[in-house]
Amino acid sequence: MSTSLLEIVDLGDGEVVLQRADDDSEPLVSIQFSEEASAYLMENNLEVAKVMIQAGIQAAAKMAEMSGIEMESSESAEKAEQRTLH
Repeated sequence: MSTSLLEIVDLGDGEVVLQRADDDSEPLVSIQFSEEASAYLMENNLEVAKVMIQAGIQAAAKMAEMSGIEMESSESAEKAEQRTLH
């Protein structure tokens, strides 16, 4: 991924996105909270999404470090084996 400024934006409809600040490309990450989840979070969706995004970035960096590879383009990531965590 290129080094550009990223921003976390609350779209106001239960969706929070991570996107590049300098262009209109599609979001890099999208998190959607249901009405039930929003009620449970007491409307703190943005704060929870920030923590989720930070944890995801830290986990990806740790996995890359453990495997000894440098983070590559999204094209390489698409070719990677998909995993489902429950």
